[in-house]
Amino acid sequence: MKEAVDIYYDEEGDYLEVSFGAPPKKEYTEQLDSEVLITRDEGTNEIKSIGIIAFKKRTEILKRVLKQLGMSIPIEINIPAN
Repeated sequence: MKEAVDIYYDEEGDYLEVSFGAPPKKEYTEQLDSEVLITRDEGTNEIKSIGIIAFKKRTEILKRVLKQLGMSIPIEINIPAN
């Protein structure tokens, strides 16, 4: 069985978060750059979510980060510019 993928987007804050599976009991977050956050399970070091600030300006970054991490999601994301 594949792990569930949840996608949350806050349009007002322009923040996208993609979560994988159930949230861990203990977690930690690391900042990859000024606008990308990775949350990991403290016990297993497994990636549990990826957050992107200012997502509309950076839609391609999600694909790039997932590829670097050896992950993918089965959808295309297109957000029209305002």
